[in-house]
Amino acid sequence: MIIPAIDLRDGQSVRLYQGDYDRQMLVAHVPEEQAKAIDDAGLNALHLVDLDGAKEKHPVNTDAVRKIRAAFDGYLELGGGIRTLDDIEECLKLGVDRVILGSVAVKDPELVRTALARFGSGKIAVGIDGTDGKVAVNGWLEKTEVTLEELMKEMEAMGARYFIVTDTSRDGTLTGPNIELYRSLKREFPDSVITASGGISSVADIKKLLLCGIREIIVGKALAAGRVTLEELAEVNRH
Repeated sequence: MIIPAIDLRDGQSVRLYQGDYDRQMLVAHVPEEQAKAIDDAGLNALHLVDLDGAKEKHPVNTDAVRKIRAAFDGYLELGGGIRTLDDIEECLKLGVDRVILGSVAVKDPELVRTALARFGSGKIAVGIDGTDGKVAVNGWLEKTEVTLEELMKEMEAMGARYFIVTDTSRDGTLTGPNIELYRSLKREFPDSVITASGGISSVADIKKLLLCGIREIIVGKALAAGRVTLEELAEVNRH
């Protein structure tokens, strides 16, 4: 399943270069129109990131999310600044299908355990961002000494089944995904659903990930930069 991404900042759709808030490209003034176009193309999943939320450590772009939900009929996942059970509940009330817990998985793993027990593993994805094998948190502004594998093992033991893994050194660069990373993680965690994110520049990149056994792939910058089209992504989904 190919999952187009919309990153929200100040109510607009933007793309950052490697998570740098000072290196921003405007994609759409009206994100719900972008979401409608994705829906109309036959792509039935959408990945939303609240960039302001990631920085402020609480959801910020809730109005934009609400409008996108009204315009988009498919599966919707949302991450960025979701740090409490109340945050999760509010996001689910907006109509989000799955909430992504990122930094809190490192900072407060017990909250993830409680969230999985309360809402079910189908409603919770763990977002793991990092580079050189180490996890980054707080909108990638803070590096940790925790490895991606360590965090995945801990979360999987708690009952997490869905993981969104981003190589921050590749994100927004169009230099291709870290194939070896995803191949290694899929080998180590065969029972988990691993979503690949970061660096994808072409349909060829997507096909390489599919060959690794990765079945969910987020595409953001490549769409915004015109390197792939919605129609091409929909065609990959059909096969």
